[in-house]
Amino acid sequence: MTLEEVARRAGVSPSTVSRILNGTARVREGKRKAVERAIADLDYHPNVMARGLAGGRSMSVGVITQDIASPFFNEALKGIEDSLARAGYAPLFVSGHWNASKETERMALLVARRVDGIIVLTGMIDDATLLTHAQRMPIVVTGRSLQGPGLFSISLANEQAGYDATRHLIELGHTRIAHIAGPEITADARDRLAGYRRALTEAGLPVDERLIAFGDFHETGGLLAINHLLESRLNFTGLFAANDQMAYGARLALYRKGIRVPEDVSLIGFDDLPSSLYTTPPLTSVRQPAYDLGKIAGEAMLRLIQGQPIPVTDLPLQIIVRESTLRRRG
Repeated sequence: MTLEEVARRAGVSPSTVSRILNGTARVREGKRKAVERAIADLDYHPNVMARGLAGGRSMSVGVITQDIASPFFNEALKGIEDSLARAGYAPLFVSGHWNASKETERMALLVARRVDGIIVLTGMIDDATLLTHAQRMPIVVTGRSLQGPGLFSISLANEQAGYDATRHLIELGHTRIAHIAGPEITADARDRLAGYRRALTEAGLPVDERLIAFGDFHETGGLLAINHLLESRLNFTGLFAANDQMAYGARLALYRKGIRVPEDVSLIGFDDLPSSLYTTPPLTSVRQPAYDLGKIAGEAMLRLIQGQPIPVTDLPLQIIVRESTLRRRG
């Protein structure tokens, strides 16, 4: 089967089929489905490597993540993989582990592999390094606002979302609200902490630094943070954890101390991981669309490779209210 036969079956031009396969076509959904149906009916398999060699490309994209085992990053990687697959590209995943020097090493490794572009999921690598690499190959970076030739960044409103999460607890009548922050070296954690502080200040509530404990974005970090807060014997009825994984650990620590959620402490997380729907009780959380974030990053990379403009896309963060938060009585 050839590309021309697919085009005849779908009733479109060969160039349209090619652009749909490359992930760069802006066509009506009906036309796209006709092409996809023709590809399936004819069992058409494009020669990806030949296509790449003809265009001087490796048909691969490097992806620097921080923790492949993380549920959040795992969802984002699925989004990247799905968006690239439609254009015949394969991702190469490497981990930076929140370490700038390791991320720089991984960047050099991917460049040596002659990938056609690199997607950086948050991380600690500095802006100057990203801008330098963008002079040689397309770069997409998430979690920061950065502009430059050959580079596209995707930022999220973490400060506002931290404010909204804390405000949710305030509106339920909680005035003593603790916060489990993420690592201070990460911009996401700093922004969510800043939102927490702003919500308290605007509500006329004191910011008690003793009610802020720092974790590591993992379950054990949330558990240890709660144990530290409880050992201080400070009273709190609301708890905002900077991500769902730390909220899970906090929930376990509270359970072991005989503290009920939400009757004694209302708990809200951040990310809205799929498993948050199945905790006991189901976790109220700020939904961060990890899969959509990855999908948008992958699509942006394809457009950079093709030299096409990238539309501005809004990724709203919203609170998903479940049973782990409750209006305070008395």
